[in-house]
Parts: sequence; structure tokens; C-alpha cells
Amino acid sequence: MTSRSATTTRGPEQRWSTFVPFCLRGCLVFLLLLLSLSCGDVVRTGRSPMFLTIDLMQAAKGDKPTQFFGGLNSDVLTIVTTGGTCSVQAPCQVIFNDLGQVVLRTPLKDVTNPSSPNGPTTNNEVTITRYRVVYRRTDGHNIQGVDVPYAFDSAATGTIPLGGTLTLGFELVRILAKSESPLTQLRGGRGYINTIADITFFGKDRVGNDISATGSIAIDFGDFVDQS
Repeated sequence: MTSRSATTTRGPEQRWSTFVPFCLRGCLVFLLLLLSLSCGDVVRTGRSPMFLTIDLMQAAKGDKPTQFFGGLNSDVLTIVTTGGTCSVQAPCQVIFNDLGQVVLRTPLKDVTNPSSPNGPTTNNEVTITRYRVVYRRTDGHNIQGVDVPYAFDSAATGTIPLGGTLTLGFELVRILAKSESPLTQLRGGRGYINTIADITFFGKDRVGNDISATGSIAIDFGDFVDQS
């Protein structure tokens, strides 16, 4: 009497039961991918319903703080002949900080129906509280304290009214930067350093959503000839 080994074949029901979990796993992976992409959009654009937009950015030399231009020749050392004990016969060597000025506004992200009941309210007003300045060169030499001044964070506060603009003043080049490398090496007319300053402004709307924007301005550092 010979024995035969039993052979098991899968019926349609068994093949279907294997196929369904496989599809569910694929759908789950696809759903997770979509969620990660949407989270990435939130990180890039923020949760605030407003954009923070820079309309204008200008700079002024420290010894002429009311004269703003679209670029800056930052004098690392200024000869002063008036004021205090300074005179033409006994000029003073003075280090000035340089100033910046920016015009900010907050347009809506959703511009399809701004007059709807869910349109902007005073909760969408944005208060700027701080900023960060980073200097860079276009030739790739960007070691802080060697090729460019050190980046820094500072505070500047103002509120952008709904539908309006804010003109905000801030310190663009600190006195400290002109007292340390690489700017001290420029004294006496020993060359120039051409940079771009990237300034990022940070704030929140009234419900606590973070918002920020970055603008740039050209700054040329040197010991320029002082105008009498």
C-alpha cells in the first residue's frame, strides 16, 4: 500500500485574503507619504494665514543716520572734526554702527475671497520681535571672523497693522564688528570686503503662529575717505 503526499492548492478566497493586506499596506504607505509632504509645506510656509513680505530695505551710515540708500558703504573708521573735543586741528577717530530700515506688510495667503466671514481680523496682526543678520561673500570665502563679520541676533519690535505696513529700524552693522577681525585689518585703506547681508525678521500673529521673512542688501566694508 503506497502513500501519497497531499498537495495543497490555494483557492480564489485564499489568494484574495493575501492580496487585501498587501493593498492595505500600500495604501498606508501612500497616505503616510502624503502626510509627510503636507507637514513639509507647513514647515516651509508656517501656520499663519498671512505672508510676511519685505517691501523695501535700505541702509544708512552711522555718521549719516537719516540718509538711507539701497546699498551701504560701511566705513570701518571715521575721522570726525566737529563735536566735543574733535576739530580740524585735532580730529577724532570714531567707530559708528550702521543702521538699517525695512518696510514690512502681511498679505493674505488665501486671496480668493478676502471679504468672506472667515477673512482677516485683528488676530492676523503680526508683531515683529527679533531679527538675525548673516554676512556672506559671493566668492565662497565665508568663514566668520576671517572672511566676513560674525552673524548676530538682535531685537527690534513693531506691529504690522491689518492691511497696513510697518517701517522698522534696526542695527545692521555693530560697533563690535568694526572692532574685530576681519574689519580691523581694513583700517588705513588696506583693501575692501564686498558682502551681502541676509536679514531675517521673526514675529508672531496674535494667536501665536510664527512668521518670518528674509531680505538682502549689499554692504561694502572699507576705510573710505571721509568727506569734510
